[in-house]
Amino acid sequence: MAEQDPDDDNQGLALHHIGVRFGGLVALDDVSLRVPPGRTVGVIGPNGAGKTTLFNVVCGFVPPTTGSITLDGKPLRPRPHRLTRLGIARTLQGVGQFAGMSVLDNVLAGTDHAARTGFVSALFGLPRSDRDERRLRDDAMEALRRCGVDEYAHVLPGGLPYAVRKRVALARALVAEPRLLLLDEPAGGLGAEEITELGALIRELGCSVLLVEHHMDLVMAVCDDILVLDFGKPVAFGTLAEIRSNEAVTEAYLGEAAA
Repeated sequence: MAEQDPDDDNQGLALHHIGVRFGGLVALDDVSLRVPPGRTVGVIGPNGAGKTTLFNVVCGFVPPTTGSITLDGKPLRPRPHRLTRLGIARTLQGVGQFAGMSVLDNVLAGTDHAARTGFVSALFGLPRSDRDERRLRDDAMEALRRCGVDEYAHVLPGGLPYAVRKRVALARALVAEPRLLLLDEPAGGLGAEEITELGALIRELGCSVLLVEHHMDLVMAVCDDILVLDFGKPVAFGTLAEIRSNEAVTEAYLGEAAA
């Protein structure tokens, strides 16, 4: 396997020899990964390979049993509610939107970290609070525009097509202006044309992306590097061309070596 050594460059997010155990079950076994600035790294593998567990480790939902995580070479212990302060945003499987709030207000829910207004200013409606609220609403509208769904800003999300709601979820992550975006199965539930459009959007984001995905059309369209997992173990790492020609990857997916 072409290994990726996260110590080669201290910039970006790096996972060092991560292991995760749930009782006697080994979910991840000695997984190292680096997401350099400006690159899109995909994590793929058969069902049960450990993709979701790896994503949950990066998000702070699952603490690693062994190994460590660094951001720009500094130790990192991710916590879900603190990710945006670190310049990290995420989307999860599904859409996770508040049915009783407009699309715009759902996106505004991702701006809490950016609000510099103190509690007292917000409580009494002081001018600074008004300015910050206008700025945040402008930022939210810009995120919706980038995702091509600004026309739905004042609509409740429940009645919208699923593909539109997925874009709203992406806008909510982008409004935080992240340096690193974590995408968990963003193509789930989308059709072929919608996946193509999503790929074009991801390529234009301008930030680092860690993508966990099983739709290979999207992975091939957007990823610079790909990590393949099988039963929690790293099988291969490399560019798309390298992964395509790797017999260990074929065996992991098909259960037999390539002929």
